[in-house]
Amino acid sequence: MGRSQAMARERDDRFGPAADDTGCPILHVDMDAFFVSVEVRRRPELRGLPVVVGGIGRRGVVSSASYPAREFGVRSAMPTARARALCPQAVFLPPDPPAYAAASRTVMRILQDATPLVEPLSLDEAFLDVAGAARLLGRPVQVAALLRHRIATELGLPCSVGVAPTKFVAKLGSARAKPDGLLVVPAGLVREFLQPLPVAALWGVGERSAEALRRVGLRTVGDLAHAPIGQVRSAVGSAAAEHLHELAWGRDPRPVDPELVEKSVSAEVTYDTDIADPLAVRRTLLALAGRTAGRLRASGQVGRTVAIKIRLADFRTVNRSRTLPNPTDVAREIFATAWSLFRALAPADPIRLVGVRVEGLGPADGAAQQPALGAPAHGWRDAETAADAAAARFGPAAVRPASLLAGGALTRQSSVARGARTRGEDSVSQGGDSGGPG
Repeated sequence: MGRSQAMARERDDRFGPAADDTGCPILHVDMDAFFVSVEVRRRPELRGLPVVVGGIGRRGVVSSASYPAREFGVRSAMPTARARALCPQAVFLPPDPPAYAAASRTVMRILQDATPLVEPLSLDEAFLDVAGAARLLGRPVQVAALLRHRIATELGLPCSVGVAPTKFVAKLGSARAKPDGLLVVPAGLVREFLQPLPVAALWGVGERSAEALRRVGLRTVGDLAHAPIGQVRSAVGSAAAEHLHELAWGRDPRPVDPELVEKSVSAEVTYDTDIADPLAVRRTLLALAGRTAGRLRASGQVGRTVAIKIRLADFRTVNRSRTLPNPTDVAREIFATAWSLFRALAPADPIRLVGVRVEGLGPADGAAQQPALGAPAHGWRDAETAADAAAARFGPAAVRPASLLAGGALTRQSSVARGARTRGEDSVSQGGDSGGPG
């Protein structure tokens, strides 16, 4: 059960927009069915219909579903084939990652107009600390209402906002406010809000942990809050027990951190049919390198390490990586390294999935992009930057390598994976529209 499913929306005036927001400086802004909302914005005739965005091939996975589609049981991360069986009348659309990234950048700029303390979690959600915005914009609930209004009127996109004393409670608040709502959890009512919820609503409790807690009699957040810590440890271990016990009492001291950085940028493809042709893999790697490099340039970053991910027909997954002498955002260099890694790996079994990832990210300062000694002053990066401009004006298919002209099916089968946003060396993937409540 996802967190949004665990948080059935019920009218409760204690947590409505008129509730007391004293001591509630934290906002969690979460775009509603983000990928679908972007698609409906450019195709208004789809408004109100069941719409599913995701891989449309035989092995595709749902990235986002409209709320009418969810009424039929369609959910993010569900196989597309299952979604078709549940809702055959739905409109199924392939993802358009550049469009979602562009919309996300505009959303984040609107949020940053309210406060510099914005901590993005993914393309479609972010925490804000609006304590410093009171003099200009008013109380936290007024800031939340202003942001919702701006995003709706300027972008034509709906979002939900939770207002609370802490990040964790604000995130639960936005989930309960969905779709297109605003919910305040007053500081004095945090326990009343939290403790009736099922344990699955706690941050860090997945299906296995929830089942383990239920086996020892802990079904609600209140059960966990009042249980002896030893009982919680017996279900989930010592470290997790302490963390969950604190959350169950609404204690979450983490500040909003605007310094979070993207740890990696990646793209991957799952084939409809397992393949064994190295030339087909080569074309895939070339396309994925181009997408990854484009995202790096769009975000003003370069990366030092190139990695490939190969999933074989029996679901074994192999990763290989190589650190470059200089950081790069050039598709040609990323592809050359990825292809070299694949040739060295030389898998003997058919391949189900191929991915390219760039890690060790940093700002794209001028020094990082100096040509090597003896290299022409204007080279591949200039050509790719020009291609970026053409793609922005005429669409992503306007310019691409000649070897990909016969590989149109690649676009229909692909998915883009967002790099984990982390603090320091942690590698905790944050939920986005592909798997979150949305």
